[in-house]
Amino acid sequence: MERSRHRYNLLPDEDIKKIDAATMEVLSQVGFEVRSPEALELFKGVACSIDSERRTVRLKENVIRDLLGMVPQTVTLYARDGKHDCVLGSGRVYYGTGGTALDMLDYESGTTRRAELRDLEDIARVVQEMDNVDLFLLPTYPSDLPVEDVDVHRFYTGLKYTAKHVMGGVYTSKGIKDVIQMAEVVAGSSSALRERPIISMITCGISPLRLDSRYGAYMIQIAREGIPLVVPAEPLCGATAPMSLAGTLVIQNCDALIHVMLTQLASPGCPVIYGCVASSTDLRNLSYLGAPVESGMLNAAAAQLTQYYRIPCYATAGISDSKTLDLQCGYESAISSLLVGLAGADFIHDAAGLMEFALTISLEKLVMDNEILGMAKRVIRGIEVSEETLCLDDIFRIGPGGNFLTCPKTRKFMRSEHYHPVLSDLEQRPVWESKGASTSAQRAHRIVLDILEKRPEFFLDEGIRKKISSIFNIRLEQPD
Repeated sequence: MERSRHRYNLLPDEDIKKIDAATMEVLSQVGFEVRSPEALELFKGVACSIDSERRTVRLKENVIRDLLGMVPQTVTLYARDGKHDCVLGSGRVYYGTGGTALDMLDYESGTTRRAELRDLEDIARVVQEMDNVDLFLLPTYPSDLPVEDVDVHRFYTGLKYTAKHVMGGVYTSKGIKDVIQMAEVVAGSSSALRERPIISMITCGISPLRLDSRYGAYMIQIAREGIPLVVPAEPLCGATAPMSLAGTLVIQNCDALIHVMLTQLASPGCPVIYGCVASSTDLRNLSYLGAPVESGMLNAAAAQLTQYYRIPCYATAGISDSKTLDLQCGYESAISSLLVGLAGADFIHDAAGLMEFALTISLEKLVMDNEILGMAKRVIRGIEVSEETLCLDDIFRIGPGGNFLTCPKTRKFMRSEHYHPVLSDLEQRPVWESKGASTSAQRAHRIVLDILEKRPEFFLDEGIRKKISSIFNIRLEQPD
């Protein structure tokens, strides 16, 4: 299997092949536990051996390769505006929000509180205005709703307040059914939704080497609906995976491929995305860490593995473990977002707004991360070297001691070659001081207020909103 060429390959080709070989050895000899009865029945048809008492499945390498070969090499996550369509597997890198966080950071007090549905509305409105956030992954869990109402209300909020693609985790089987039915209403029909899926779903696995009963059933349900599905694994170094990064990558790869294979057994050729949320454990207290540099390395390596298998990739970067909008909040997010992006991950989630071990969302951090992602995208795009960009005609004409300010290409390349920050302050000190000597966090807060003080824009017309409300008993706002 060949891999796409990207600007940063953490692992050489021979190491990718070693991890692949180790993965095949584990899946064929150690095997994996399947807690979902329906999933176990599906694996029985292809397994080389099954321990029914322990519910352990082993697969031959050729079977694994055959199942992986069924996976579409590209998956398109459609936006309703057409401008933000994300073609995973195309070689482009996309960034989005992520979670699911339980808390919101209040800028004024610096404290956190439990997230509610109204917070998700505000987040969606801010995301719609952030040019470098490519899709909206529902990043908070609304604490003010019963679990049976969470799925449909979360997806409805995303579809209502942004035209970007909406992705989210799911919590009940009925919720999955309701969300798909709602998306069919928005898309116009069942076939229209499958042709241009404006939603996608996430079903989390359990590391190590276990297929969870509930989420195994959800994977089968979504795969058979033909909706794009992310199947992330979240091994933690030293806890649910070996302490070594290479050992964690083996567990990450095994767990993700187990889930990928289940989707293909349930519905051959269904659109599935290999997910990596690998990170580290703080051995002082056995807690999860969201932003160690090793997490960036693991996710960059996972991107290489997906390129090897030719399967679309969902990776993780951009989290900070800081509790406030400080320097740590910036450098942790920037390093991982750039690292994983340069490795060529198709879609990088958690890249905007997430902090404090992935427990908290900050609207101001979302704006600050948008700036980071703009810079990261510029680096990923690289430097174009061509006859035009070498500018030899201008260099010969201007010669020694001249300047290039009046060259026509200066104006042209100023727009196309250079990233222009929106949040960063580029003024001289006297000008900066005359404008209030604001910090980046203060400027981000002002941008958030400017967005939220405007009248909300709805991306579902009133007729569709009324129809959805009548089906799912969703409270409507005042008429337009």
